[in-house]
Amino acid sequence: MLLTLVFVYLLATIAVGLWAARRVKTTADFAVAGKNLPLIMIVTTTFATWFGSETVMGIPAKFVQGGLNGVVEDPFGAGFCLILVGVFFAAKLYKMDLLTISDYYRERYGRVVEVGCSLIIMLSYLGWVSAQVTALGLVFHLLSGGAISVSMGMVIGVVSILAYTLFGGMWSVAVTDFVQMIILVAGLAILAVFAGQMAGGADKVIDLAVSRDLFKFWPEPSLHDMLFFFAAAITMMLGSIPQQDVFQRVMSAHSVSAATKGPVIGGTLYILFAFVPMFLVASALIIMPEQTQALLADDPQKILPTLVMEKMPFVMQVLFFGALLSAIKSTASATLLAPSVTFTENIWRQFVPRTSDRQELLTMRITVLVFSACVLAYSIAMEGTSIYELVSGAYQVPLVGAFVPLVFGLYWKRASTQGAIAAVIAGIGTWLAVMYMPWAEVFPAQLAGVLASMAGMVVGSLAPQWIANRHAGHHPLVRSA
Repeated sequence: MLLTLVFVYLLATIAVGLWAARRVKTTADFAVAGKNLPLIMIVTTTFATWFGSETVMGIPAKFVQGGLNGVVEDPFGAGFCLILVGVFFAAKLYKMDLLTISDYYRERYGRVVEVGCSLIIMLSYLGWVSAQVTALGLVFHLLSGGAISVSMGMVIGVVSILAYTLFGGMWSVAVTDFVQMIILVAGLAILAVFAGQMAGGADKVIDLAVSRDLFKFWPEPSLHDMLFFFAAAITMMLGSIPQQDVFQRVMSAHSVSAATKGPVIGGTLYILFAFVPMFLVASALIIMPEQTQALLADDPQKILPTLVMEKMPFVMQVLFFGALLSAIKSTASATLLAPSVTFTENIWRQFVPRTSDRQELLTMRITVLVFSACVLAYSIAMEGTSIYELVSGAYQVPLVGAFVPLVFGLYWKRASTQGAIAAVIAGIGTWLAVMYMPWAEVFPAQLAGVLASMAGMVVGSLAPQWIANRHAGHHPLVRSA
């Protein structure tokens, strides 16, 4: 019965998405909803995109193992990313009237940097989308009592998302996100109240969390712990900023005001509401202590689904899986669309010049289909990897490769193409070198990468100017003065 209701829900979201797809006539409609979304929809689509499988299953698992200190990357880093986007980036980018974030790199630095950063951004989506696909596979496997394998569940999930994303693009994603956020928030809120009552009251759950030191946030006052804490915090906080899905939500707004306020409100709500799944898992420590301890040793991601399936009535099961599927589908649809639009607009066009808008729209849809197939294959190959690790690992690539050129390009007038190229090469190269060296246990690879990227930008931008001034017989400081 529960599995049947889930399939009915999937069909209903497909119907809503296809209804919204009727508004798609151009590539701008497909990529950024024709820049027509009001503030409320920017908030809901931002929140729903961020609130994915890792928030419902990955974050609670990390929280119950290591407390708030273990989830600094997400939800805290992830939520503050959206706030930073709204405060420092949204208005500047919105006024440039671009279709993709990679268009900015082309306008500021040229084609080479555009292609390089596009590849970096696209690569980063593999881990994030795979986390959602993996979660869909687990859901169908659990609901069918093992009759549907995890791999087959992944296939079913991807097809259900493709059914509307392929035709409606950002319009379908935004409208379905609006519906799914309502289901998500209502479902998890009701579950939290019910779980609190089962545990003997919310105060009992909070007291248990305090006794286990789960609310400890700051690291130990040692250089090693502080470095790795800081590196974890900036991975999603800064690494998510140069991402097409965030940019799409900014550019889809109908005004600068909506573009700036939407991410700030969405990010704040995300941080606050991410505590609900954490509360649910903490309540499981009281409701089913022995099973929870066993699952902590086996797979902590299964604690919350097990609590719902074995200890809660049918109505609560419906609410939970409705909320979970809403979280997964809203994130997966956005993360399938974003890299596909980037590829068509910033990679494919290097080889095939723009023809008609209709042809461009068809190319975007074909790319969504191909990327979905690639993600599905990658997800099946990575089966068994932690959902939280899939997501967090994905953001190190844009952090070390694309973040510095974006920030310096917007806020430093002397940033140059040579500096951007040096930043990308130094950032990616250093990150890879440190990650596969024994140093990675002493100094975080992503922090080394972003520092090298900043150095590359400064040296690469100033060195040619300094050399030119030397040849001209002028001291660079005199000239700049």
